[in-house]
Amino acid sequence: MSVLESALLANTVSQGMFNTDLKEFLTGMTKGGYRPGSDGSRVLTLPELLGAGPGGIGGNYAEGLDLQTVLKENLQENGLKMLFQLAAIPIGFKVASKLLRRPRAQANRLLKQTGMGVKV
Repeated sequence: MSVLESALLANTVSQGMFNTDLKEFLTGMTKGGYRPGSDGSRVLTLPELLGAGPGGIGGNYAEGLDLQTVLKENLQENGLKMLFQLAAIPIGFKVASKLLRRPRAQANRLLKQTGMGVKV
């Protein structure tokens, strides 16, 4: 599994469960600033879950909800899309790998002939 494929899968899970992309989840930078737990919504970030911000450990949620309820609602809203993407991303990478196998092999041969010998 490539780094790109892993990152896409992690981003899919982050969007499905935490209602935000992977970068925002890891950094807590949402809507242009670092405000973990101050949005009071179903958007969860790692700093928020670890106690940064006004919500304390576990976060600050919309309408007085708890973590389990927010995760459940996020999965109900995003779960089907997340499952489809979790299945489609690896399939897409396998198809692309097979389609690009010959051009990659030709590029590697050309590079080897020029003395650069780096695999693409």
